[in-house]
Amino acid sequence: MGGGDDGELDGRLMQDVGDDKTLIEFVYHEARLIDEKRFDEWYDLFAADGRYWMPLMRGQPEGADHTSLFDEDKLLLKIRIERLRNPKSYSQAQPSWCQHILQAPSVERRDAQMGIVVLRTPFVYLEYQQDQQEVYAGVVWHHLKRGGEKIGIVLKKIELLNCEAALPSLQLFP
Repeated sequence: MGGGDDGELDGRLMQDVGDDKTLIEFVYHEARLIDEKRFDEWYDLFAADGRYWMPLMRGQPEGADHTSLFDEDKLLLKIRIERLRNPKSYSQAQPSWCQHILQAPSVERRDAQMGIVVLRTPFVYLEYQQDQQEVYAGVVWHHLKRGGEKIGIVLKKIELLNCEAALPSLQLFP
């Protein structure tokens, strides 16, 4: 394929998935939904085959052959959301609260063949519960594609700065 064809494909991909401004706003919106505990709206941002993944080690390959801090498809995300809402959930007897502080997201890659755009966002994440505040930092990678009228998360990968440390239980969603 010649250079002109690649540019045309990239241009169509930009229109199909979204321009940089739209994609960056999407990332900020996604974090805000979590911070405001609007979990149903957040859940709806994921594509049908969407995954939420936090590797256990730096450079860890994807797949079930490797242990992760979590690796959740939409079903497991739905179960976690329901657990958070359950009045009998011991871990939420005192509710958890969180706040995302995001550096400006950047578009890192556009894959015209797959119809996916990858964004990189450094972050600081705070989670508070029962007079205890935890602070995490890292980079989140959003793999986004358009599905019908909306942009969907195919993969949200969170690379914690201290992923190899002994970590307390994360209640919400970094």
